[in-house]
Amino acid sequence: MPAAAMKMLLLLAAAICLASCSDPSISGVEVYKAYDRPTALPKQPSQVRVKVSTARQRVYVMEGSTPLLIMPVSVGTPATPTPHGNFRILRKVARHRSDEHGYAYSGQKTDRCFTNEIPSGWSFKGTPMPYWCEFKSGHAFHTGWIKHTPCTNGSIRMHENLAPKFFQLVKVGTPVEIATTQPEDSEYANIPLPPDAGPLPDYDPFYYIGDAYFTDHKSPSYD
Repeated sequence: MPAAAMKMLLLLAAAICLASCSDPSISGVEVYKAYDRPTALPKQPSQVRVKVSTARQRVYVMEGSTPLLIMPVSVGTPATPTPHGNFRILRKVARHRSDEHGYAYSGQKTDRCFTNEIPSGWSFKGTPMPYWCEFKSGHAFHTGWIKHTPCTNGSIRMHENLAPKFFQLVKVGTPVEIATTQPEDSEYANIPLPPDAGPLPDYDPFYYIGDAYFTDHKSPSYD
């Protein structure tokens, strides 16, 4: 192959690579959806407890001093902080939908809104919050986009592949301790993270209106 043609081919390949690597809609979502963390089942389920570090945005599911699951999460913003203190899991709902906000729809039209803003004559589905584990009224662990900075209204968002594992590990009554920092931060906080969901494209509204979001995750596996 002539040198000029070879040079042109290399430049074209480099341009394609640069475009695909810099487009989060191509690679970022795929990497995000592939994210997972090792998880172990407890030997004594009654000894499981959950510790949350809001400063590090980490959750430690512990059995005694043994970590069963260490995962990144998204917590509340300074304006809508995640409550601190000692709680217990109050309620578990695998297919929970918000009764405050969601998606109004009519034909192919959609509108993300609060329940008091639903256009007249439109249908409505609450925002899906899979694997809802409520620890305080209106506050829960649930599936949602994970960002690298606090972004929620006070609840704790979990990655879609880790939420079903967390749901399996905790029971109604499992203790939950939420604080700015946790002793486990120094030993366990430095873990690989998924891509920041902030720059990634959101799913189509009809994906949330349907039921696919409740099951669109890896099949949970345990060590």
